[in-house]
Amino acid sequence: MAEQKATNITWHEANVVQTDREQLLNQKGCVIWFTGLSGSGKSTLALEVESKLYQRGHLTYVLDGDNVRHGLNKNLGFSPEDREENIRRIGEVAKLFADAGVIGMTAFISPYRTDRDNARDLLDEGRFVEVFVDCPLEVCEARDTKGLYKKARAGEIKEFTGISAPYEAPAQPELTVNTSDQSLEECTANVIALLESKGLIPVSQ
Repeated sequence: MAEQKATNITWHEANVVQTDREQLLNQKGCVIWFTGLSGSGKSTLALEVESKLYQRGHLTYVLDGDNVRHGLNKNLGFSPEDREENIRRIGEVAKLFADAGVIGMTAFISPYRTDRDNARDLLDEGRFVEVFVDCPLEVCEARDTKGLYKKARAGEIKEFTGISAPYEAPAQPELTVNTSDQSLEECTANVIALLESKGLIPVSQ
């Protein structure tokens, strides 16, 4: 974890707290952490879940891996150290969204279990929902929606997850969906059903 360098700082308590915001929004602030290989369908699934929840009147926000690297994490590469810092920052941002009462979703490869566990530890029990977007490497590579696997195989991209860098699948995710044999609609329904079962959103009437 990052070392605390700032000194002479004090935590300021808020007048409006998480439970107040949750009552206003009729939902519980949480983080849905989508993890899986490049091309597994993380972003597609996160955006579809967001759309369905929006239609039901819920406030959500998706933190996408590529998008975040255009701004907040533009100074980070893909070394193991930079990947760790990338996920650390996202975990902290996601925690803020949850505290605001928002259903925050992250769509990052996040290949290392330790980094994901550290993100989980930032939130209270039941507020972190790990969704393993399981998809065989050969299927992800066949999709190759960004042309990244082709470049990785050609040696043009170093430390590419699944090819020249490891991916550590979750040991006990809250949910596993397989986008190679389940439709987007099925995967989305499974995520939303899980949120309902955990009491993070009301059950649809």
